[in-house]
Amino acid sequence: MANSGLQMLGFVLAVLGWIALIAATIMPQWQMSSYAGDTIITAVAIFQGLWMSCASQSTGQIQCKVYDSMLKLDASLQATRALMVVSIVLGAIGMGISTMGMKCTKCGGDDKVKKARIAMTGGLVFLIGGLAALIACSWYGNKIIQDFYNPFTPVNTKYEFGSAIFIGWAGSLLVFLGGALLACSCPRRTGSSGRKYPKSKAPSSAGKEYV
Repeated sequence: MANSGLQMLGFVLAVLGWIALIAATIMPQWQMSSYAGDTIITAVAIFQGLWMSCASQSTGQIQCKVYDSMLKLDASLQATRALMVVSIVLGAIGMGISTMGMKCTKCGGDDKVKKARIAMTGGLVFLIGGLAALIACSWYGNKIIQDFYNPFTPVNTKYEFGSAIFIGWAGSLLVFLGGALLACSCPRRTGSSGRKYPKSKAPSSAGKEYV
């Protein structure tokens, strides 16, 4: 059975990754305007995120605008939104389940085997949430790469990776690693039967009757 230190390490990593996923989902820097052209000189940088687009000027002024209609957005963006929200919700559920199953808490009763199974379930939930976030970030990153190398895309509309997508990748990996450590809390099986039967005593010679 996994020790409490391993459970605590997995829980801390998963929580840190979950916080990083929330930050990445909110941030608008999922993709930023590219300056790959030879003669592109501009004082405005364009950032696009999952919920809004922002324009940053050289003076430091930033103007953001929330997307007007969800139906006009690309299918990849909508799928990325859904997967990131699902990963955050699963992370919250995984934290609640793992808290009850960890050895250092009083929740979930005193049965060590039962608490280990609860912690393992929380780790599996974290694994699913981390996988969903990893798929979302990779899907969005693949779209950026395809649009960048598409010869029909104008140079002034090409984008590169923003800081938010890197935070999303790091957060998903932390959640996945933390969930894997918590999933190691699977209890070991003790013999085929937990019952112990008393050993039969051989009859003493003093009790024998002689004829």
